[in-house]
Amino acid sequence: MSSYIPKYDLQSRIQGSKIAPGFGGIPSARLDSMDTTKKANFQTVFAGMVENFNKEVSAPDDLLKDVMSGNKNIDIHDVMIAMSKSEISVNVATTAVGKVIQAYDKIMQIQV
Repeated sequence: MSSYIPKYDLQSRIQGSKIAPGFGGIPSARLDSMDTTKKANFQTVFAGMVENFNKEVSAPDDLLKDVMSGNKNIDIHDVMIAMSKSEISVNVATTAVGKVIQAYDKIMQIQV
């Protein structure tokens, strides 16, 4: 019995995996599905940030107008929360602008 060796063609019975890169001539699904990074330009990102900032700052005014006009769906607490969010947004924007100006000043001091 020890001399009996079954003759199986194992290579043809193995199915290709989508994870294994290129085994048996099958391309890897992992490599094919990789997305290229999307590069947004500075102008688009900055414009989006300014637009979101404008919405955050104008939200309390809009809610306050609705409360004053008698809209029952809006509570004064919503107005206060929107005002707090707006205040935080202004503080963050002011800090960010200050940091950008400091970085610009440091760059301008570099001697070439």
